[in-house]
Amino acid sequence: MVKHRFSRAGARVLLIALVAATVQLLTSTAASADPAASTWLKLRMCESSNRYTVNTGNGYYGAYQFDLPTWRSVGGQGRPDQASPAEQDYRALYLYRMRGWQPWECASMLSLRNDADARSKRVPSYAESAYIGGGPAPAPAPGPATKPAWPGVVYAYGDCAAALKTFQLRMNAFGYGFDGTGCYYQKTQQAVLDLQRANGINDSGRLGPKTWNAAWDGKPPR
Repeated sequence: MVKHRFSRAGARVLLIALVAATVQLLTSTAASADPAASTWLKLRMCESSNRYTVNTGNGYYGAYQFDLPTWRSVGGQGRPDQASPAEQDYRALYLYRMRGWQPWECASMLSLRNDADARSKRVPSYAESAYIGGGPAPAPAPGPATKPAWPGVVYAYGDCAAALKTFQLRMNAFGYGFDGTGCYYQKTQQAVLDLQRANGINDSGRLGPKTWNAAWDGKPPR
């Protein structure tokens, strides 16, 4: 009987040790559970259209739309929109670890959920926030300087094609800032119209062979 009791007691000690080890493992894993870079991008797009330098005069600044008291509560200096992207990313992660998603209205709109690091009160390092992104993605490079062959299709509003992406990227040489989606919507239509008017082409808003050639050989849009 005594031996049996000791065996049960030993088993209980072993079980407690295993549970403690499991809790420690889960805790250490959760400590690196900050939101994904893609989640931060969604938040910035909602808050500021991913513009780190935005100041619309409403008392909220930068990519994460900090107000000054909140910015200063996490150690920010000066104005958020005047800080570097990396600094804004760091202060956003700092705030998240202090208060979770609660300070951002867009987080509720996007149905973002707190993870284990939310409200952990652990002050992050700059190395820990570096993954977030550090600013908007660079604009795509201009399309080919040498004119590709006309694709043989007249494109209109709503069309999507690889040749349209080539045209869009070419128009980046004139400052249009296309992402190169390859889909013909309002911005592409405006670029086509601008190009047609600059080169005396009937401004139909349709991308035909004359407009295609003008993108490489004609006058740049005004």
